[in-house]
Amino acid sequence: MATVMQPRESETDLETRNLSDVFDFACEEQLPDVSWLRRLNLERPRQDLRCLPMSTRRLKRIGDLIIASLLLILLAPVMLVVAVLVRLTSPGPIIFRQTRVGLNLRRPGSDRRQQRNGVPEGQTERRQPGRDRRREFLYGRHFVLYKFRTMRNDAEKDGARFAVEGDARVTIIGGVLRKTRLDELPQLWNVLRGDMTLVGPRPERPEFIEELSDEIPNYLNRLGLKPGLTGVAQVVNGYDNDLAGFRRKVAFDLLYLQNCCLWNDFMILLRTIGVVLTGRGAI
Repeated sequence: MATVMQPRESETDLETRNLSDVFDFACEEQLPDVSWLRRLNLERPRQDLRCLPMSTRRLKRIGDLIIASLLLILLAPVMLVVAVLVRLTSPGPIIFRQTRVGLNLRRPGSDRRQQRNGVPEGQTERRQPGRDRRREFLYGRHFVLYKFRTMRNDAEKDGARFAVEGDARVTIIGGVLRKTRLDELPQLWNVLRGDMTLVGPRPERPEFIEELSDEIPNYLNRLGLKPGLTGVAQVVNGYDNDLAGFRRKVAFDLLYLQNCCLWNDFMILLRTIGVVLTGRGAI
């Protein structure tokens, strides 16, 4: 009896299926409605920043430079007042610096050197087992994120951990800054430097990336976009740091990746103003 060959699943089908996995996973938590986000009619799912039209990428960068520069100039008096308040209300530096994981356009793959049949004659093997840098996957490019300090200087004396509601480590002025998002104004400098963009997924700390990627399907796919100062997840989901909240954030980040366009960026920035004025979703 002849064997019927099953058609091989295409790369596009695999991407679509994998993308739907995380949406199904997140939808168990009943995602809030985002009907205001314009849906794009794509021929195939986007994998990362390189799938965006070049015009969109250039205009986003131009917008980042113009808006971030204007905000730094206009909000300079506010930032000066915040800096003084941080200094007067708790000991420690005014600006808090923290390593975050940014854009990742690399994917782990095979090493062409492995195709050799042993070490060439007359040479010695210099590679050490398990130390092949080409096969390492470091999640994304690390960069230093800046923000006004909102916690005590010894907040992580017992190690890195997420902020929680009513966190005792938050200073008196820090609670106000976090609620109004004023603590994030120094990240406009990150936007100017190109580490971040105005709209995109929030950058995570490297200490938490491995754990989250193990717990949440396709978590690392969100690193295909440059991290942002605000985004769909921040506007709709807020800053809750439990596992269910991270599931929703990933779903929103992937939703934005598939529908990233200048109009949606404009809508997200408008809604961010409302979030800042109301303090919604802050921790």
